[in-house]
Amino acid sequence: MPTLPRIQAFAPDLTEIRRDFHAHPEIGFEEVRTSGIVAEKLASWGVEVHRGIGRTGVVGVLQGRGGPGRRIGLRADMDALPMDETTNLPFRSTYPGRFHGCGHDGHTTMLLGAARYLAETRDFPGSAIFVFQPAEEGLGGARAMLADGLFERFPCDEIYGLHNTPFLDHGQIMVWPGDAMAAADFFDIKIKGHGSHGAVPQVARDPVMVAVTLAAALQTIVSRNTDPLQAAVLSITQIHAGSAYNVIPEEAALAGTVRTFSPEVGAKVRERMRELAAGIALAYGVEITVDIRDIFSVLVNHEAEAEALAQAAREIVGPDHVITEPRPMMGSEDFADMLHAVPGAYCWVGHAGDVPLHNPGFVLDDAILPVGASLLARIVETRLAA
Repeated sequence: MPTLPRIQAFAPDLTEIRRDFHAHPEIGFEEVRTSGIVAEKLASWGVEVHRGIGRTGVVGVLQGRGGPGRRIGLRADMDALPMDETTNLPFRSTYPGRFHGCGHDGHTTMLLGAARYLAETRDFPGSAIFVFQPAEEGLGGARAMLADGLFERFPCDEIYGLHNTPFLDHGQIMVWPGDAMAAADFFDIKIKGHGSHGAVPQVARDPVMVAVTLAAALQTIVSRNTDPLQAAVLSITQIHAGSAYNVIPEEAALAGTVRTFSPEVGAKVRERMRELAAGIALAYGVEITVDIRDIFSVLVNHEAEAEALAQAAREIVGPDHVITEPRPMMGSEDFADMLHAVPGAYCWVGHAGDVPLHNPGFVLDDAILPVGASLLARIVETRLAA
């Protein structure tokens, strides 16, 4: 695969860095060790370093040798997931309940690889801006960096990002213009009933039965209240209630996520959730509170930048390994908020393996590190040359 030779030459260093990150995962806004290593390596390569952007984020600024010019941003996420790892790899997570099960350790390493290459060559006019973002996994890291004045302090004319995936062939790259990933809400629903002994349910207002009734009712929203030609997902991912075999509890709780591409569909889903909760609360004589929070925006790739990223990919992996037909995903990504502020594009890089992201057995293929690093470096060179 024609990765940039200079990056391929230091690929073993990238593997070592990635495995160290993997063994020491940190969840959102706790990436102190990770961001410290990022800052130290950038500084050692002569990159101007700024820390504490969005709490634990890092920004590096690199001037090319070609004089003044445009500014191209590259972004990677640094956080891990709050889950255990079951891979038994020799470099597996050393922190219980912390795991790089989404490959952000790889994304951080790819961007470091691109930064090292660009710092060694500097064969471009203008500037490269390296954005190492915290807290992508639903905690609002992109919004925190934006609130800290990311693009006011470090203006970018364009910005690019990527994500690994085991569901493409090794080295395939996928990018297209327009809607790419869904918006996402997270929700918490609290039900307050009246508890009793489990042997006398007639004196209770059982929140457990209300929870399962409401859960079933919520599943009718997508099938009966939204346009079947408009994508929507409502998933209940948590149910909590009770602590004993013989006690009907006082309270129960549901939690989950809603995914949509259309603001109108999203508004309809939220409206129906609240209406169903209110109706069921009245019918069962309980109190139900519904909290729905906007977490991710729709990720929309800009047309010119998506084509530029596809062209850079063709140079790195060859035209036959680049997919450009639209395949919108119901997953979400907070790089979307950066793309609302600055034109850019986001792509997926395939690697070996068949275990999905966010699975305790997920394994990132280290052979993909120089591919991602080469792609990020090449988009800077080509866009600044243009």
